[in-house]
Amino acid sequence: MPPSLATLTTSILLLSLLSAVSSSSLPQENGIRVVSAEKRVDLTGSIVKVFLTLKVENAADAASDASQVLVAFTPTEVEHLSIVKAMKVEGKRKKKAYTPLSVQALDLTTTPNGACLYSVQLSTPLKPGEATTLEVLYVLTHSQEPFPAEISQSESQLVHYRDSAVLLSPYNVMEQVTYIKMPSNRIESFTRVDPTGRAGTELKYGTYKNQMPYTYIPILLHYENNHPFAIVEELVCKVEISHWGNVQITEHYKLKHGGARHKGVFSRLEYQSRPSISGTSSFKKILARLPPRVHSVYYRDEIGNISSSHLRSDSHKTELEIEPRYPLFGGWHCTFTIGYGMPLQDFLFESDDGRRYINLTFGSPLLDTVVDDLTIKVVLPEGSKNPQPVVPFLVDHHLETSYSYLDVVGRTTVVLKKKNIVGEHNVPFQVHYEFNPIFMLAEPLMLISAVFLFFVSCIAYLHMDLSIAKSS
Repeated sequence: MPPSLATLTTSILLLSLLSAVSSSSLPQENGIRVVSAEKRVDLTGSIVKVFLTLKVENAADAASDASQVLVAFTPTEVEHLSIVKAMKVEGKRKKKAYTPLSVQALDLTTTPNGACLYSVQLSTPLKPGEATTLEVLYVLTHSQEPFPAEISQSESQLVHYRDSAVLLSPYNVMEQVTYIKMPSNRIESFTRVDPTGRAGTELKYGTYKNQMPYTYIPILLHYENNHPFAIVEELVCKVEISHWGNVQITEHYKLKHGGARHKGVFSRLEYQSRPSISGTSSFKKILARLPPRVHSVYYRDEIGNISSSHLRSDSHKTELEIEPRYPLFGGWHCTFTIGYGMPLQDFLFESDDGRRYINLTFGSPLLDTVVDDLTIKVVLPEGSKNPQPVVPFLVDHHLETSYSYLDVVGRTTVVLKKKNIVGEHNVPFQVHYEFNPIFMLAEPLMLISAVFLFFVSCIAYLHMDLSIAKSS
C-alpha cells in the first residue's frame, strides 16, 4: 500500500523539526541552497548507478563564501556505497567543461535519521549570490534484493530496490525530479508519490518543490532483472616485474552468481533446447578487457586448461571472452585463473629524480562485475628499495617479501587491498621504487658460476685417482 498523504506530510514535518534541532552542529555553509536537482537512477544492470545534477547557490545575504557542498546518504546506502565522484560543470551543451572535485566522507553522528554526509570541495569558493552546477556520480552494489529469493531454472528473476522519491539533502531543495531507468517493461509494482509517471521502462517522480532539509520519502520497486549478477568474492592479482623485458600477470578468481538462488534440479537438456526461456537469469560467458599487446594468455582452473575462450586484440585493447565449465545459476560458484604477459616498456618509466615507477591499472578486467575483496601484489625486481604506491583513493597496503627462481634476498612486494570494487575503480596507479642496475647481473652471474663450478667439478673428477691398489 502506498503511504497516505497525511502520513507523508507528518513524516516530512518530523524530519524538518529534527533537522532544525541538529542544524547548529552540522558543518553546513549557512547560505547554500539547491536551486534545482535532477536524480537519475540506472537499474539496467546488477550494479546501481546514480547520477545527480545539482544547481547550488550561495544566498545573496550569506555571511561568507561557500567552499564546500554537502551530499547526504542514508545508512543503508553507505553500507553498499562503492565510490563517489563529483565534477563542476561550466558552459552549455557542446562547450561544457568538467572539473573534477575532491570528495571526502564526514564523520558525524548528530545528523537526522543517521544520514551520512560527504563533502564536495569546490575548486573556487562560491561568493554570496553566485551559483554553480555540480554533477555527482555514486555507485551502489548489492542493492537489488532478489524477491523471491529462490527461483527454478525456467523462472525469471524479480528484485526489490528501495530508494527515496525525493533527494535526501542537508539543504533546502527548491525544485527536484527523479528518473529511474528499469531493465525491462515488466514492473510488478512501485510506490506512487504524486506526481508519479511511467513511460515504458522509465519511472518519473516529481517535479517536487520547496522540500525541507533531510526530507525522505521511501519508495519500493519490484521488477524483473535478468542481467547477470556476477560477483567476484575474492580476486588476488599478482604482478611480477622483470627488468629483462616482461610483466607477468596472474589473476585468481572466486566467482559466484549473486542473484536469486537456484532451486530444483538442473536440466542440461532443457537449458540447451530452450536457451531463450530456460535459465534466463543465468550466465555462461564473461568478458575481460585486457591491456593491448598482451601475449601468452592462458585460462585454467583446478582441473586444467579451459579451451572455451576467445581472444580478440587490436592496437587499442584486448578482449578475452571466457566460458566457465558450466553455466552459473543463482548461488553457484566457480574458481579459475587468468594469466598473461605484457611488454615492460609499455608500463615502466623513470621519473625526474631517477626513481623508477610502474604504471598499472587498478581493479578487475572483468566487465560489469563487483569485486568484494581485491588484493593486488606488485612483485618488484630483487634489489628494489623504498617502494611507494600512489593510488587515487584510499587503500590498505603493506610490504612483504616474495621468493622466486634464483632469488637470494627475496623480492620486495607491495600488497594493496580494497573492498567493494566496481568498474569506476579501474584507473591507473603507480608504484615508485629505487633500483640499482648492478642487481640485473646477479642472476646471470649465479648461472655462470653454477656452470663454471660444474665444469671444474667434472675436470677434478676426471683427474682424480680413486683406486685402492698402488700403480706399478
